[in-house]
Amino acid sequence: MKTDKNSLQALIFTGLFAAIIYIGIWVLRIPVPAMVGRPFIHFGNTLTAVAILYLGYRNGMIAGIIGLGGFDLLNGYAATSWLTMLEVVVVATVLSLIFKGMNYQDSKKNIIILGIVAGVTKIFTTYCVSIVEALMVGTSLQVAYIGAFVSLPATVINSISTAICTPILYFALKDATRVIMKKAK
Repeated sequence: MKTDKNSLQALIFTGLFAAIIYIGIWVLRIPVPAMVGRPFIHFGNTLTAVAILYLGYRNGMIAGIIGLGGFDLLNGYAATSWLTMLEVVVVATVLSLIFKGMNYQDSKKNIIILGIVAGVTKIFTTYCVSIVEALMVGTSLQVAYIGAFVSLPATVINSISTAICTPILYFALKDATRVIMKKAK
């Protein structure tokens, strides 16, 4: 989306994405048993990746922090919500740097690559977060490493859906925005 990151339009889209991310987690979440934490399958990560690609680094990151972090704060994950917000910062930074390296060319190939990168980055950040969560409850470092690894199935499923759904949603949103903007003029 080509607009000033402080414009009213950009702020509205940022808030809209934050709400969509929150709802994307709240409406469809499937709990998965794990040794560490209470992971579940959801579309919040996919929607956050789309927000970052569509709104840019700052506004996409803010939308993800509000959507994912807000969900955690309001749904029993408040103690570790700061870790979720930190994950959004890492994912936003990685995606934005790679997208910048691609000269912001949103070809199908590039967006597919970025979807895969978002998924892989999320696996890495969630593994690190699981270690920190295990350490927060008093486990030893070696047990935290193993527990975090054993708890990755939900993250891998979320990451696969992020890799697949990010390009689909990005281009659907881009096409819909183009149609809406033409009608608005």
